[in-house]
Amino acid sequence: MKQWSRSAWGLVLSGVLGVTAGCSGELVTPPIVRHEVKPWMVDSPDWEHTGPLAACKPAANAAVPCGAYESFDYSACNLASLKAAKAGGLYTTHVILDDIEPVFSTVNSLRVATDGGVSHHSTVVFSEQQLEDGRLYLESHRSRPDGGSSTLVMVGCEASEDGLTLKGCYQQCLNGAGFLSGTFEAARVVRRQGESEASGLSLLSETAVGEATPADVYVTKGHAYVVSLPLMGRPGGLSVFDVSNPRAPVLKKSISYPNDNYWNGVWAKDDALYVASGNQGLHVFDISDPADPKFLRSLPGDEGGIDVHTVIVDGNRLYAMSPGPNVETLIFDVKDAKQPVLLTRFVPPGVGSATINTYPHDAFPFENRLYISHWAGGYLIADVRDTEAVEVVGEYVYEHSTSHTSRVMRKGHRLFAFEGGEHWGAHLRVLDVTDPEAVRIVGEYRLRPGISIHNMELKGNRLYLSHYQDGVRVLDVTLPWQPREVGYYNTYQPDHPNAGYSFYDGAIGIRVPGDGHVYVIDTVRGLLILQEG
Repeated sequence: MKQWSRSAWGLVLSGVLGVTAGCSGELVTPPIVRHEVKPWMVDSPDWEHTGPLAACKPAANAAVPCGAYESFDYSACNLASLKAAKAGGLYTTHVILDDIEPVFSTVNSLRVATDGGVSHHSTVVFSEQQLEDGRLYLESHRSRPDGGSSTLVMVGCEASEDGLTLKGCYQQCLNGAGFLSGTFEAARVVRRQGESEASGLSLLSETAVGEATPADVYVTKGHAYVVSLPLMGRPGGLSVFDVSNPRAPVLKKSISYPNDNYWNGVWAKDDALYVASGNQGLHVFDISDPADPKFLRSLPGDEGGIDVHTVIVDGNRLYAMSPGPNVETLIFDVKDAKQPVLLTRFVPPGVGSATINTYPHDAFPFENRLYISHWAGGYLIADVRDTEAVEVVGEYVYEHSTSHTSRVMRKGHRLFAFEGGEHWGAHLRVLDVTDPEAVRIVGEYRLRPGISIHNMELKGNRLYLSHYQDGVRVLDVTLPWQPREVGYYNTYQPDHPNAGYSFYDGAIGIRVPGDGHVYVIDTVRGLLILQEG
């Protein structure tokens, strides 16, 4: 694997100034030389694969059942560090599977119960656990409809001295035989050292949002429109709150449709509300009466519907990002807000429906360019002046990209993008995108590898981040290349009974509509309204 080095302010400009006299004595203009642009700093991947994450491994012993505690080799582990009092708690996890090439990793959550409760990995419940000093063993065994069986096992190899990190082995067995195996690292979810509940932000109200998982919010006409995702069989949908009194929001209406309630994104323009549906594309509602949305239509009206994940409006353009089935960004004309007209369906060159690791997750329009967060495909910059000839004019791709969301600002004659990923080690990158053909990284903001960013809002020189289990973070970006934290609110409550079922847990949605308040969606707590100062 390529090794990356880091150097600050390594900008090199080369060129020739002046004129040269030719043989005839006339002035000769030298040829135009394009300056070589190098990064101000050298980027590194969010995480690097340098080998197994833990020193344990499955042992080659046919006499021991697949997944049994004794089926692993612990000879290089520090089992004495696995003290039960330390191991209990809520973690985020990073698993690297050894059986898949190229290297494949996944993130999730892990709750280790030491009080007689149930441990689980995401929503998988461990039916057996052994938590003794020197031993951490978690097993989930299930019968399959075909008469076979499947087993998921996580075993500990070592814990850090402070109890904040666990490492071990991960294995899946199918019908008693090894199916997938790998190693994991787990980071305990606790409040960052030295932090209180809040700094620079105060809570005005907290309002539960149904029984599903709230994901996003848009605020207009004195109302907050919250969309939700299904949770353990409970449907998601739309919840409408009157927030004219931010200290006491009032639920006015709830909307949910059978087999169509995976609603992840929401935006509004004039008297129209747009909802991103994972089942039927773009839903359009009439909010002439803001407390009582009326469904108008679903777009683009494809047979069977499409998956629209996020939506954003800029002037008279609406952009809807669709992961499937065609991996495309849809562009609509919304001069008449309630009658969107589809202008084009843009698929970047080299991206097709067969590519599962790249898709448009989100996008941000700015000055005739659309900055598309295209997951493993990286950060793409498209010229959208002519919707009949949309083209990619620049990109920024880093190793193990999970480009997820962004915002862009102008600072004098320079353009800067704040780009965030969503995986282990993902963090905020500050990119100089003035020349889309020579995008360079100029700064970054990172907290800890086990917690990433979800959404962001840019208002003036303030960047607001919904930072999952690290809550809300407010950055001063007056100097874009030097983001400086000036406020936070720790929304996450790890002891909440509904916490810990996902890596993507905590502060997920955020809006700063300009009414003096910050509206936050926490996956467990619901709608939080904060005040700065």
